[in-house]
Amino acid sequence: MGKRITIAIQRKGRLFENSKNLLIKSGINFTTNGEKLLARSSNMNVDILLVRDDDIPSLVSKGVADLGIVGQNVLAEQSTSNRKITAKAILDLGFSKCRLAFAKPSNSKLRSLKNKTIATSYPGLVKNYLRKNSINAEIIKINGSVELTPYIGIADCICDLISSGATLEANNLIEFKSLMNSEAVLISSSNIKNISDINIIELVKRFEGVINAAESKYVMLNADTNSIKQICKLLPGADSPTIIPLQQKNKVAIHALCSEPVFWETMEKLKQNGASSILVMPVEKILNYCLLYTSPSP
Repeated sequence: MGKRITIAIQRKGRLFENSKNLLIKSGINFTTNGEKLLARSSNMNVDILLVRDDDIPSLVSKGVADLGIVGQNVLAEQSTSNRKITAKAILDLGFSKCRLAFAKPSNSKLRSLKNKTIATSYPGLVKNYLRKNSINAEIIKINGSVELTPYIGIADCICDLISSGATLEANNLIEFKSLMNSEAVLISSSNIKNISDINIIELVKRFEGVINAAESKYVMLNADTNSIKQICKLLPGADSPTIIPLQQKNKVAIHALCSEPVFWETMEKLKQNGASSILVMPVEKILNYCLLYTSPSP
């Protein structure tokens, strides 16, 4: 048996369910029970560490975990504040998308951060932003309830994570400047090109396959032979569609894996250009072999 691979994921919070689903869809069978912090896969040499998201970059950097799933915002903040954090993002996972942004009270006339007091849970990133933009401002680190600080007189504005904007609206705040976009990422202690463990590389390929399948669709349709070129152009993100002759003369079936969403507007355009019997199906998994994941030469 090969070395067990350890993956650190968030124990509770907004990343947990999506992280768990990604692992299960990648073929890793495991269960989480109560307060247990370690889950062992029943079918693969994989252990799952269930920890605080703030601990994941450190665990990966120290080699306690081979891989981790964490928000880009957490990785960036810890990398900025702690030189011992060497973990690197090796794969964007496409879920838990949000942005780190500045927000102010809806009735505030604030237009600049200059000489203002900013409350945030991300002091390292805010400090970097201010330094790069030559802005002099005071930063107050707040671990929770950042939205309240302008109304209790602690800060002029805040810098916090925003997804739908509902929390800002509920607290009478409005966004006025974005610092960075964020989403969940897969992290490793080294760049993907330097990973020599073939089992880890194969596991990353599985993750990539699940992610690629999330937005991909398999499209099948029939068309006249003189419409092939135009129809293939309309298929979003299709890589060399398959053309199959049909029994009826001058008719073909076109099959394509589309790496981008297929909207109703796309289907209507296909029909207008001669397509018929259009069928769009979900894709569960895609496995692409890429030079990015080729293990380095000895």
